[in-house]
Amino acid sequence: MDQSTPAVSSNQLDDKDGREEEQVVRGLGILPAQLELSTKELPWLVGDSATQRSRFAFWLQTLRRARGFRSVLVNSFPGEAVTGTAAAEDDDGPQRQAACPRVLPVGPLLVLAGCNVERAKGAGDDGGVAATNINNHPQPCSKNPSMWQADSTCIRWLDAQPAASVVYVSFGSWVGPIGHDKIRELALGLEATGRPFLWAIKDDPSWRAGLPAGYAGSVAGRGKLVDWAPQDDVLGHAAVGCYLTHCGWNSTVEAIQHGVRMLCCPVSGDQFINCAYITRVWEVGLKLGSVRRDVVRDCIERIMGGAEGTRLQEKMDALRQRAVTAEARCLAQGNLRSFVNEIKRDHPLLTQIYNIL
Repeated sequence: MDQSTPAVSSNQLDDKDGREEEQVVRGLGILPAQLELSTKELPWLVGDSATQRSRFAFWLQTLRRARGFRSVLVNSFPGEAVTGTAAAEDDDGPQRQAACPRVLPVGPLLVLAGCNVERAKGAGDDGGVAATNINNHPQPCSKNPSMWQADSTCIRWLDAQPAASVVYVSFGSWVGPIGHDKIRELALGLEATGRPFLWAIKDDPSWRAGLPAGYAGSVAGRGKLVDWAPQDDVLGHAAVGCYLTHCGWNSTVEAIQHGVRMLCCPVSGDQFINCAYITRVWEVGLKLGSVRRDVVRDCIERIMGGAEGTRLQEKMDALRQRAVTAEARCLAQGNLRSFVNEIKRDHPLLTQIYNIL
């Protein structure tokens, strides 16, 4: 991240407080210039003005306290965290002396033994980018835990689809209903593409009541709806060509891990900032301007086919290489080891107690 670029200020506060807090936000200087975030996209702008003020004060307090930390671990990858932490050095080396706190990327956390998919650069039947399995690579030794029971039948369904043809849709496990009208428009937009799609949509009236009558039957065979999908396996499947996502950080990292282009529909919190990175900094996806059937259809066509889709996939291939190569994994492990050694050295009594327990 560019450490000299001012962050976006909050102009929704009153003039006096706005000027004071605007200077603090700009002074942080942690966001690249190309993000160009509006105030509505900042993560504390939730609820009424009193709630926003409270959340803003909380985040400022958190950042101030973080200045006293020696190290901070982040579930990110080299080149996308704070500059100057590109390598874990010996505890007494220059990196420790250079910055406090050290910001150490230790992710993607699930990338321990490589991925099971390589995206091949080349045109598919529709001008998109093909994908091929490389099953000889070992699987990650852990899966992302979820509170929901995954429907594994979607993997068998994906097995029957052409390479890089499927649109995967999921808004995560924590995003609330986006509204019946938006669900209806999204459903009709997916149907209008004529492309196969897999949609993880909770089997709950607050979500599925927005679907057109008889929708599951009308798209049967080409569209599959499941209550919850085994997302890591889905994103790692060769049939998946793009991911329509809410841009939660875990989902973003998983998509990068498997090299899947993203169509972004952020809903709340940090998802807007993640979306800005996806579309403006990394350039590995597109933002869905609105949830209207024609916009959904057109954006899917752009990302799945033609020169634009190819360009996005090439950008994603390059980003994925930075995130999941052996060098990146060694760096993550080295950063974690450096962090643990720091604790052992500075807090030997805690280490002794832990070993006894």
